[in-house]
Amino acid sequence: MKKIDQNEEAVVIIGSGAGGGTMAYELTKAGIPCVCLEAGPYLKPEDYTNDEWGAFGQMAWLDKRTTSGTWRVSKDFPGLPTWLVKAVGGTTTHWAGATPRFLEYEFKTKSTYGNVKDASLMDWPISLDDKKPYYTKAENAIGSTHRGGRAPLPANNNYKVFANGAKNVGYKFYATGPYGTNAEPYDGRPGSIQDGFNFQGDKNGSKWSTAKREIPRALETGLLDLRTNAHVVKITHDKNGNIDGVLYMDKSNNLQRQEARVVVVSGNSIESPRLLLLSESNMYPDGLANSSGQVGRNYMRHMTASMYARFEKPINFYRGETMAGFCADEVKHDPDRGFVGGFYMETLALGPAFMGAFLEPGGWGKEFTDMMDGYKNLAGMWLVGEDMPRSTNRVTLSKTEKDQYGMPVPNVHFDDHPNDIAMRNYAYEKAEALYNSVGAVQTWRTPPYPSTHNLGTNRMSAKAKDGVVDKWGRSHDIKNLFVADGSVMTTGAAANPTLTITALAIRTGEYLASELKKNKFLLEFALISSKRLLFFLDPPKVFLRNKKNPPFCIHLLLSI
Repeated sequence: MKKIDQNEEAVVIIGSGAGGGTMAYELTKAGIPCVCLEAGPYLKPEDYTNDEWGAFGQMAWLDKRTTSGTWRVSKDFPGLPTWLVKAVGGTTTHWAGATPRFLEYEFKTKSTYGNVKDASLMDWPISLDDKKPYYTKAENAIGSTHRGGRAPLPANNNYKVFANGAKNVGYKFYATGPYGTNAEPYDGRPGSIQDGFNFQGDKNGSKWSTAKREIPRALETGLLDLRTNAHVVKITHDKNGNIDGVLYMDKSNNLQRQEARVVVVSGNSIESPRLLLLSESNMYPDGLANSSGQVGRNYMRHMTASMYARFEKPINFYRGETMAGFCADEVKHDPDRGFVGGFYMETLALGPAFMGAFLEPGGWGKEFTDMMDGYKNLAGMWLVGEDMPRSTNRVTLSKTEKDQYGMPVPNVHFDDHPNDIAMRNYAYEKAEALYNSVGAVQTWRTPPYPSTHNLGTNRMSAKAKDGVVDKWGRSHDIKNLFVADGSVMTTGAAANPTLTITALAIRTGEYLASELKKNKFLLEFALISSKRLLFFLDPPKVFLRNKKNPPFCIHLLLSI
């Protein structure tokens, strides 16, 4: 692994998930040295534990958060409104592997849906045609089944019940994929052993993650300096407003600084806007890249819900992959259904621990115990659809709560849009009809989980006044600041987002590599950097020597 001096102006990537891990590989394979700062450890397949709660505690981002809004999650899980991973690979280590593409109309929601009251819809500045070659590259990297001639996953019992029901109610577009778990050996990863446990980590190594593929390959180039347990607290800039460094807390809780000529923020839709807001200064009093006031706004998490059905005979739905089937018939824009946008039906099987926690949070009594007693006889599906962006759904900094480093924690505010509620109710009815058509004895509608898809908050826009980054993921305000993660999504579409995040990161990585080689947009920055004034650099160096009280050091730095 390459060691880059902290005083060297490096390309710094914050985060190592679908966005950051992909960026690290794209840049290093193009010959560009990078520092990747990851807040968590580097877990290898042999480190993963096949235990639901154990794996959750091992991987999850458990730093303090607060919530507000009318969404049920804020009441059921007020300290854990979203699940993210604090480890190399980010949330690509904790996902079911679904890899559908966005549809053409989903890049043009404003044009397609028109004005939707209390929704901040906007067309993407890119089209499906722009994305197609990068979707293909991402599918090949991930190893998506049903794509590129790769074999599909075998049908488990949960899928067979699902598929028979789909056929009975007249659906036509259902299959066991596409998924990012190998059915057969591919790209150095083995085929799945169908052990029912690869959702949180994958000891077998058959599921794609950037921890499995992109980060190791970036390290193999000899150009990646991967620093784990490095929690970034602030991005700094020079007197001209250009990014010049990153402050982070190391494993020993010492404050460190890495000089930077380019910074790529890839902390996902909660931590990325939080970091930009934490990086406020006299020049940027509202945070970095926030002249539009859009940083943190338009938080989306998909319309989600689950449906479980009990049958007279055992299904053993937990055998095989956690998710092993799609139905795409409802992924269309048909306002006659009472809402805009569409949704997927996806098979789902949770283990007993998670099932008990999420079936009915705080539930008790006969109905709850009947379901748990009938666990082996259950079939299940997840309902995932496009939710409406709202400028009031947003991530802000708490005015009262601090994290372990003395920094304000993020507050996640969310209210369901009426369109989300109408879609969820319609989806419940369709899911019940599907299961009833194959003889379900009982069905249960379960509320949304905290584990979901986090999107928006640094939206991509054609005009600077409407968003945070341009079509390449570059800040409208600061030319050497990029964002590469789910936060850049203009709207959320219905599809699980990992494929799209990865494809966007490949596209941004290729663009940035090209610009760095041309040295086009960095020329001015380099000239300014060479003449940097001592009064700007010296204070951080002085403060870095005082490691006894890091939060105090950070406070002083914020006041510079």
